[in-house]
Amino acid sequence: MTLSPEAEAARRRTFAIISHPDAGKTTLTENLLLAGGAIRLAGAVRARGERRRTTSDWMKIERDRGISVSASVMTFEHDDRVFNLLDTPGHEDFSEDTYRTLTAADSAVMVLDAAKGIEPQTLKLFEVCRLRDIPIITFINKMDREAQDPFALLDEIEQKLALTAAPLYWPQGSGDRFRGMRDLRNGEFVGYRRVVAADGGVSFETGRVGGNVEAEIMDDAERAELAEHAEMASGVCAPFDRRSFREGHLTPVVFGTALRHFGVRELLAVIGEEAPSPRDQKAWVKGEETTVGADRDEVTGFIFKIQANMDPNHRDRIAFLRLVSGRFQRGMRLKTAAGKQVNIHAPVMFLAQDREIAEEAYGGDVIGVPNHGALRVGDALSESGTLQFQGIPNFAPEILRRARVKDPMKAKHLRKALEGLAEEGVTQLFTPTLGSDMIVGAVGQLQIEVMAERVATENNLEVVFEPAPYNVARWIGCDDREKLEAFLEKNRGATGTDLDGAPVYLAKNAWDVGYVSEKNPDIRFTKTKER
Repeated sequence: MTLSPEAEAARRRTFAIISHPDAGKTTLTENLLLAGGAIRLAGAVRARGERRRTTSDWMKIERDRGISVSASVMTFEHDDRVFNLLDTPGHEDFSEDTYRTLTAADSAVMVLDAAKGIEPQTLKLFEVCRLRDIPIITFINKMDREAQDPFALLDEIEQKLALTAAPLYWPQGSGDRFRGMRDLRNGEFVGYRRVVAADGGVSFETGRVGGNVEAEIMDDAERAELAEHAEMASGVCAPFDRRSFREGHLTPVVFGTALRHFGVRELLAVIGEEAPSPRDQKAWVKGEETTVGADRDEVTGFIFKIQANMDPNHRDRIAFLRLVSGRFQRGMRLKTAAGKQVNIHAPVMFLAQDREIAEEAYGGDVIGVPNHGALRVGDALSESGTLQFQGIPNFAPEILRRARVKDPMKAKHLRKALEGLAEEGVTQLFTPTLGSDMIVGAVGQLQIEVMAERVATENNLEVVFEPAPYNVARWIGCDDREKLEAFLEKNRGATGTDLDGAPVYLAKNAWDVGYVSEKNPDIRFTKTKER
């Protein structure tokens, strides 16, 4: 039976995973794929002689450092639903990449370390979700280690995030005393038992149990404690309310340990049953603001990420297209809002760096569009070419460096490489009005290191990143074109352009920006720029 595009979109659950570094996000990602049947062994890919590495971390610097610095997309089908999992960078230096990825998500899973609770980066990422009204499901991870009191963790969520916490399960103990958790909705117990074999090997048994098995897992005191605390939680904590959750006021909470694959199936079930299907997106059609939903017949979508050299053997460049509406079919011709036509002959679906040709896709799906620089982050694609989705902003960098190639004869090669990375959003590239400097901007130092790594491995260039004569960059604009041009002419030594040719003020410090802004009240100095 062939479903309508709207019905197919209703089966989709497109969600991102956010967390503080080391909270267990990548491990949870692997085990969600395992629970969904997308991979057979968590933490492993079919590799010839390579050491094990996670499915989602494919870049060399990620494997070397054990961190995620690039967003990945993984699609799998489970329980008659299609899940599009967007794995975001775990390091705070890549918050801009995370923001772009969240523009494509309809919900998010927030992973908390049970011992540490809400950490600074968690707070920052949550604020990004709040800006976009993204519903959040909370997974409290690492219950197999010593953890904070569950009531204290829920209270911290409510106090720091102003978000009502509604536990769907209640844990019994933590660390060596962790025994599992009770489903507060139906009273079933999900057991967790450490089993030591005769040869000394340790394994873990998990699953929904009852009666005698529950008695084997817990002693009388533990069962009494769980019964008391579960009853207290049901009475004190807010009950789950789907409407409140989808409006972004409430977060359902699941406990578990991703490393031991405990609580992961329960989390996947919550995503499938409670997370929203593709949501309406704000857009402009012929200059008028509107919303585009999955019920629109026209194929529409937007580019939220560009990634080059996912396959180094082919030096490819993939644009990640989040479909919003319609039934996309391989070979379609779509147009950007600027009228540029894109023929999509070989669209791909992703499982991290593994991919397969996508014959069709629907609202909520993420497909890769191979291209050679024709598409940029923020571009809208549609059959009519009359539509532009709400833009994806660039943020002012916190670090500026001057890029210099050791071989002066390769300066043009360096500029081309830096422009490519800026198009991906890895870093930003500014060109001062005077001179031929290449100034790169980044949120954090790790971005600079990733850029250096990629320029060296992908372009075979030795690059030095030196202190720049500037420390602050702001986009500038003015309603009066003549006044803007006069300002640019007067300040040629402190202005330049970004990759798109937009004017930028390059200052020594924030005080300088404030002073110049005060002296030129008609000029706008902004920290963000929307394409």
